[in-house]
Amino acid sequence: MKPYDLPDAQGHFGPYGGVFVAETLVHALEQLRAAYEECRGDPQFQNELQSELTHYVGRPSPIYHARRWSQELGGAQIYLKREDLNHTGAHKINNTVGQALLARRMGKRRVIAETGAGQHGVAAATVAARYAMQCVVYMGSEDMGRQAANVYRMRLLGAEVVPVESGSRTLKDALNEALRDWVTRVEDTFYIIGTVAGPHPYPMMVRDFNSVVGRECLQQMPQIAGRQPDHVIACVGGGSNAMGIFYDYIGLEQVQLIGVEAAGHGLASGQHAASLQCGRPGVLHGNRTYLLQDEHGQIQATHSVSAGLDYPGVGPEHAWLKDTGRAQYVGATDAEALQAFHDCCRIEGIIPALESSHALAYASRLAPTLAKDRIVLVNLSGRGDKDLHIVSQAGGLEFFCRPSCREASLAHFGKR
Repeated sequence: MKPYDLPDAQGHFGPYGGVFVAETLVHALEQLRAAYEECRGDPQFQNELQSELTHYVGRPSPIYHARRWSQELGGAQIYLKREDLNHTGAHKINNTVGQALLARRMGKRRVIAETGAGQHGVAAATVAARYAMQCVVYMGSEDMGRQAANVYRMRLLGAEVVPVESGSRTLKDALNEALRDWVTRVEDTFYIIGTVAGPHPYPMMVRDFNSVVGRECLQQMPQIAGRQPDHVIACVGGGSNAMGIFYDYIGLEQVQLIGVEAAGHGLASGQHAASLQCGRPGVLHGNRTYLLQDEHGQIQATHSVSAGLDYPGVGPEHAWLKDTGRAQYVGATDAEALQAFHDCCRIEGIIPALESSHALAYASRLAPTLAKDRIVLVNLSGRGDKDLHIVSQAGGLEFFCRPSCREASLAHFGKR
């Protein structure tokens, strides 16, 4: 039994979500909605999905007690949900396996996807190879330069990677091009969206497929820690990894949900991707949600050291969670994320993705302010192999010389 019954039949989470698309896509979306509703209640589909998650993806992913880091911080106990250990190295594979099985059920043999950091593109290319489908991935040329290793992985897996040169040449523009492709080939093409945004039923569908993360945590935390966490923390770009771990905790009011956006060079600088903290409601990519936009409604440029977080909007369910107060949304700067990246490497021997490092940064600020018996669960949504050259260019090992985790955290919260 789910803790609440959203979205409604039209795909609304309160005032957010819905379907705002060209008329040529309305029929395709209705077909998709009907096919997904059928699969949700089909034991054969669900059994095959579970089998693939177990034997192909490698689920369940473990939860790890970051004991040394917790001890150094001197406060709450930090646990990591190890989505970095999934096949392809991130949470994205959970969702793409589900969508690929649905595409096959619908008779679609060509899949398209958009990607920023490249992990969703790699996951889409992976499942396309697994199920003998043609795959085209749209990626901003700026992101292709930052994530060259993932571009090579996608091509190695047989996908065509199309560089997008329009706009800011990042994730927003890649999504625009993927939508244009879908409009022209709706009969034979399935669009595998990589986050909990877009027109209904995508926000619901992507959430459902990735909610396996939170379901596992509900079972694992009592086994490893004796109870459920006090705080669940995840980074937020479009929001799929955060919704994946948040969803099954929404009904547990005693658990605080915290989404960490990319604060870039600082919220006051204007060079960030914090749409929930600094944006306002508007319509983009088929749904109504919080967007970074100017007074004329034009989408503003974003910035993050992480290619996967520099989207100017967010999934509509996150907008609803913000407005209702069920989740809190905060920011972590580039510098804070890089510090957390190095701390996690040095103290725990785990190389996290830069996206996940934003969540780790906030956890390392929060933990020292809490009692030692408090529990903080962080969704480590991906591994950082893809980000090593970005980290080295951004300062590399000099971050080891920064103040200790505990000193920096207490200074931030004013607890000295």
